[in-house]
Amino acid sequence: MQEIELKFLVPESRLKGLMRQVKVKSSQVTPLAAHYYDTPDQLLAQAGIGLRIRKEGENWVQTIKAGGDGIAARLEHNAVLDNDQVQQMLDNNALVPDLTLYKDTPVTSALADFKLKKLQKTLTRLYVTDVERTTRLLIEENSDEDDNCIEVAYDHGEIIHGTDDTQRKTIQEIEFELISGDIGFLFTTAKTWCKRYKLCLSTVTKAENGGLLVNGQSHSPAVGVDLSQLEVNKDSSLPAFIRAAVHNCLLQILPNSSAIVAGSIDDEHVLQVSIGLERLQAALKAFDSFSDEINPDWLPILKQTANLLGNYYQLTHINTYIESELQVFGAPAVDWATDIENIKITPINTLQANDFQLTLLELVAFVMSDPSIEPQTDKLAYDKLETILSTHYKLCLKTDKKRDEISDGDFTDDEVESNLSDDDEPDHELLSHLKDLRYISEFSAPLLSKKKAKKQTKRWLKRLIKVQSALEQHHEDSQYQQYYASKSATDTNALYGAGWFAAMLTDDPSYIETRLAKFKDSATFW
Repeated sequence: MQEIELKFLVPESRLKGLMRQVKVKSSQVTPLAAHYYDTPDQLLAQAGIGLRIRKEGENWVQTIKAGGDGIAARLEHNAVLDNDQVQQMLDNNALVPDLTLYKDTPVTSALADFKLKKLQKTLTRLYVTDVERTTRLLIEENSDEDDNCIEVAYDHGEIIHGTDDTQRKTIQEIEFELISGDIGFLFTTAKTWCKRYKLCLSTVTKAENGGLLVNGQSHSPAVGVDLSQLEVNKDSSLPAFIRAAVHNCLLQILPNSSAIVAGSIDDEHVLQVSIGLERLQAALKAFDSFSDEINPDWLPILKQTANLLGNYYQLTHINTYIESELQVFGAPAVDWATDIENIKITPINTLQANDFQLTLLELVAFVMSDPSIEPQTDKLAYDKLETILSTHYKLCLKTDKKRDEISDGDFTDDEVESNLSDDDEPDHELLSHLKDLRYISEFSAPLLSKKKAKKQTKRWLKRLIKVQSALEQHHEDSQYQQYYASKSATDTNALYGAGWFAAMLTDDPSYIETRLAKFKDSATFW
């Protein structure tokens, strides 16, 4: 069966109010003692598979979870075990899952890459969980169809290392699982609770948390772009294509956002969320006509979130990486600790913001909604992509021409000011257009790239990425120069950095123009 479930972290400040809604007369409290299994090198976890034996009330149940959409849906198979046999194995310290239970089941395909007999012999208990689960059902009666039913489950307890019970990790989360009925009821309910109790979406499973504990990690590594998971083809309808593009962006955003709201201060998590948000904005702007279900309120919230993350990332990147690089060349140290402490809006409270979390929920709901019920389901994305790409490509060329005219002095001062981007920097507008072109090209290439022209597509994208990277580096050098110049007012050590990046800025233009020329000389792939 397929499990459709939304998981949230619960802020301590809202816990009492939330528990008043969870612990009602009809609710049930169940102790859940679970044993999680994998190979010593965690091959199952690497394949996205969780395997456990758990005592649920009076019964022992063996469960495997695998596959799914990477967001809210997973394959799940449950088998009730013989209690006496389980107890006997526990007494002999020999409790282990029986993989023969999965023969000819929906999860068989998830285990296709494993030799089950060999896997069975290598399974070991890596960690256990000791959790108290409080559940209640939320039911909405339907006159014509099955009632909508959701199970709300609040879990509180610990994950305990399988061989060292001094190593533990606290679990405090709430889950909303669709038991029956319309998936829309699941999201409507989750949004209501999210808004009321400031919940934060999390894609981190108990199995993933257990693996982190075993590996001595607090959070999973940052997740980058993975275009191999973009599920589009030449038969994709307009509504199906935009959903696939948004889904691919969420596969990057959600794991990194989950790590940050759980406490990660890793710059790489911040960077990857930011890139994911840029890709998502590009998709929503370029393909907004592909679906009637796109909410225009999403873009302003996504843009504001990306800007706040970018401001924080720049300063921490200077402190973590730029400073050490400059000091290699003899620069005196500059202390940025106070500047970072004075940032009022950090990544964790940026992503915990209720409007962003509600937007994420709406985007997940959009991705999981049925594209076939939309008006344009009979229209192919393939037929529109060439026009969209050509429009964005021409916009890049037009913006580059405007840059040349400004740099050549063909505008008066007033005309220059009116043609500059919001950042008062001509290159920044071109950079923005190039990023959009890159992202929509990556979404579109699987449909438009002909088999015989794959090398041409790859070469064109490579040149686009190189000119984007060159302009991005120029923009960053400008930002770093401004940071150090401003800092030098209170710390003369910063003068070295200000001068260094001023010199870098004089070298950037020729490199950028070389990359631009190669990009403009390349034939497009559509």
